[in-house]
Amino acid sequence: MTGTTTTSTRLPAVIGASVDRFVAFLETGAAEGLFAADVFADITLPHWRVQVRGVEEMIAAKSSLHRPAGSARVEKVLVGEHAYTLKVEERWEDAGGRWYCREAFLCDLDREGRVSELSVYCTGDWDESAVARHAEAVTLLRP
Repeated sequence: MTGTTTTSTRLPAVIGASVDRFVAFLETGAAEGLFAADVFADITLPHWRVQVRGVEEMIAAKSSLHRPAGSARVEKVLVGEHAYTLKVEERWEDAGGRWYCREAFLCDLDREGRVSELSVYCTGDWDESAVARHAEAVTLLRP
């Protein structure tokens, strides 16, 4: 299967709808129609890895890492025949301050366009001091 880089305006309808639902899930926790009932997720963090099966378990796993809130900026969507990869930057606030992370989600879709298998790769959550140290030490060529 080959993938292509695309923007949200050129995505196939099924993929575009899933990406929109995925971003809503990241920002608000709304998961209706996004995951297959028996979704399998393999979540890789900087120093940990967990696997879950089922919608409720998937929502609980995401919420335990950080609650769905804030904004998710889509950087790239790679499209396959029945799958896509979503690269995002998340920013949110909680009682501990402002937070940032970057994630890649590899999503396999079932026949109804729901995510049936999901692999997550996350940088881990950066607090304001980590973001500031990074900004002082590194000049990024792209945002």
